Amino acid sequence: MKSSIKYISLILIAIMFQTTLNAQTREVITLRDGWKFSKGHHPEAVSPKYNDNSWEEVSVPHDWAIYGPFDKEIDKQVVAIEQNGETVATEKTGRTGSLPYIGEAWYRTSFTLPNADQNKKVLIAFEGAMSEPEVFINGTKVGEWKYGYAYFYFDITEHISNSKTNTLAVKLSNRGLSSRWYPGAGLYRKVQIIVKEKESINHWGTYITTPMITDQMAKVNIKTKVSGEQLHLVTDILDANGTTVASNTSETLYGNEFDQNIALEHPNLWSPETPYLYTAVSKLYAGDILKDEITTRFGVRRIQYDRNTGFSLNGEITKFKGVCLHHDLGPLGAAVNTSALRRQLRILKDMGCNAIRSSHNMPSMEQLELCDEMGFMFLAESFDEWKKPKVETGYNLYFDDYAEKDVVNLVRATRNHPSIIMWSSGNEVPDQWGSEGVKRAKWLQDIFHREDPTRPVTVGMDQVKAVMENGFGAIMDIPGLNYRVHLYEEAYETFPQGFILGSETASTVSSRGIYKFPVEIASMKTYSDFQSSSYDLEYCSWSNLPDDDFVLQDDKPWVIGEFVWTGFDYLGEPTPYDEAWPSRSSYFGINDLAGLPKDRFYLYRSRWNTEDETLHILPHWNWEGREGEITPVFVYTSYDSAELFLNGKSLGIQKKDSTTHQNRYRLMWKDVKYQPGTLKVVAFDEHGNAAAEKEIKTAGKPHQLILEPDVKNIKANGEDIAFVTVSVVDKNGIPCPTATNQLDFKVKGKGTYRAACNGDATSLELFHLPTMKLFSGKLVVLVQSTTQAGDIELTVSGKGLKTGKLTLKSETP
Repeated sequence: MKSSIKYISLILIAIMFQTTLNAQTREVITLRDGWKFSKGHHPEAVSPKYNDNSWEEVSVPHDWAIYGPFDKEIDKQVVAIEQNGETVATEKTGRTGSLPYIGEAWYRTSFTLPNADQNKKVLIAFEGAMSEPEVFINGTKVGEWKYGYAYFYFDITEHISNSKTNTLAVKLSNRGLSSRWYPGAGLYRKVQIIVKEKESINHWGTYITTPMITDQMAKVNIKTKVSGEQLHLVTDILDANGTTVASNTSETLYGNEFDQNIALEHPNLWSPETPYLYTAVSKLYAGDILKDEITTRFGVRRIQYDRNTGFSLNGEITKFKGVCLHHDLGPLGAAVNTSALRRQLRILKDMGCNAIRSSHNMPSMEQLELCDEMGFMFLAESFDEWKKPKVETGYNLYFDDYAEKDVVNLVRATRNHPSIIMWSSGNEVPDQWGSEGVKRAKWLQDIFHREDPTRPVTVGMDQVKAVMENGFGAIMDIPGLNYRVHLYEEAYETFPQGFILGSETASTVSSRGIYKFPVEIASMKTYSDFQSSSYDLEYCSWSNLPDDDFVLQDDKPWVIGEFVWTGFDYLGEPTPYDEAWPSRSSYFGINDLAGLPKDRFYLYRSRWNTEDETLHILPHWNWEGREGEITPVFVYTSYDSAELFLNGKSLGIQKKDSTTHQNRYRLMWKDVKYQPGTLKVVAFDEHGNAAAEKEIKTAGKPHQLILEPDVKNIKANGEDIAFVTVSVVDKNGIPCPTATNQLDFKVKGKGTYRAACNGDATSLELFHLPTMKLFSGKLVVLVQSTTQAGDIELTVSGKGLKTGKLTLKSETP
């Protein structure tokens, strides 16, 4: 590995979203409200005179397809999924979520530039448009892009009017057979207009690194590309309290770039445990006149990948306890929402997760900003496909013309985020076979190195035998293996790097609250109800169980960590039910599509969260008709031993041991015979003393609805969301884990009903309608703020159930 990759002490975060920074220098306008939308072919919509009164009014970010309906005929694919080891093509009905994302659609809006004049430069920036966007200003096409996950911008200075309203039209085209999962549709991330002086700091023109760090001082290097001559740059560094702690003035331009080195005394380091952020305020002057000003958050941290010690952060050996995340947000679809992302990260933080992999696409700016703030290391991925296709109309169509441009934009737009600790140039690309693929891997890695020499590059490799033989794996900075645990040892001996990353692991499948008998380890097991067992012993033909990865993480110091597939369920890819309707979303998640934890959450938590106690019992204890039948009990706990009691009678003590991978990480009572009543577990500390206990009880008939919000106060900004978990209990307050009652939702006051989700991969109920069935006794209701502060009242009702009510507070931002 290049020495420039070994010791890295970066960073950063370029703030893409800002309100007006200074009316005299730069204005950033986020085009959120007032959009008109219509699906279909509307070439005349480019004209400012076009009448769009009949079009739907929407806000951006927007995903047009998430509103359904679910339909098995949508993007039905007759295909053999090579990643699953299939050789015969079969019909796949839910692979892309069975949602209507295919086709052409148009967005229109207007904007004025009250502070613009002939000396201003105007840009339009998109953070994601699904897909093949074509952009028109005042009837003139100003540019196009192809990749739906890419960030891009255009200079529209010559096309805008400074004295009147400007019309923006965007055409999007989503092809069928273009994705392996639900890609979403529409302007699903922010759109912004940037107005600045012609003498100004370039878009994505700031690059902050910290090439030297000691306890006493950090060297902060800031490279700033600008447009103009005879300029000087003043940069102040502010600490987390907003106090200026260092400054520098530079009057020397190297070509079009300032290069500042600033000493930062006694730096606070960024890490998942202490995600400390500094702010760089850069002011560009021509003489005494302020021409531009931007604000960039960054972190001081050192990363090192070493063949002897693996991965280190700030000098401490660290293992990645990571998860892979698709970009959809369950019932919100692909439309990015900060509240939803923050909730996901809170859940993962409680589990002990310290790292995220964006799978298999470029992440949103909001996700990266939250990871910086909350303390998650980030593997930023670019592509799922290179030149050789996985799907007929995928990225292979654009690779030759766009791959370099897309990588450049990814790096320049996000390289100031301290959370990013490596890049990925691809995932399970068919190009792993053959010499041309090796050349492409090297070419892409070189582009990443050119744009950011401080971070290493990986590829998620699933064809491990091939990449060992052809040199593909040997050239990567970080050899990432997707599954193939039986090949880890051979790969370690073959590859020169001296370590292996589990870039994608487990692919264990389960349905929240669903348990199947007999309890057994099984691959690609299917059932008549199209669910998977939450005993966490079922996996896919190419993958394995969590415990198999735990052994490698714990016993092999050269395995530097893992990224589990996946942190949350996502729309599409309903393996092992790819051929079963109505399955339309995944079973891989540690948490379900609603964000509710499955049992597997506690298995990972018991190993990853070293600060808090974990003690969790499965299955539930409502098994009418199974009296006297064997119903195994598992306990996921951070303790090494525990005693199980059924209705006060001891069923014995179990202790973790190494007889099997499962025995090493789970406590299992395999011969329990079901009787209704109380199941209790008492955990023991290392001295054999009772340290914690937990019990579950058999419930009676559903009686009352219980509402539990993730937050009680939200911001009155029209975007903030409270996620309310709705569950049902019997008359004694005992949860009813098998309830499937149909519920109705009403929201009054200063908020609106946004969506609901129950986590059932087979449900065809639409998320945006105010009614849904409970699944395994629970669902989640999303309540969104308006722009007015005040009380919001949510009422949830169901036939024969005591109604649940909840009041939330919407506060002025």
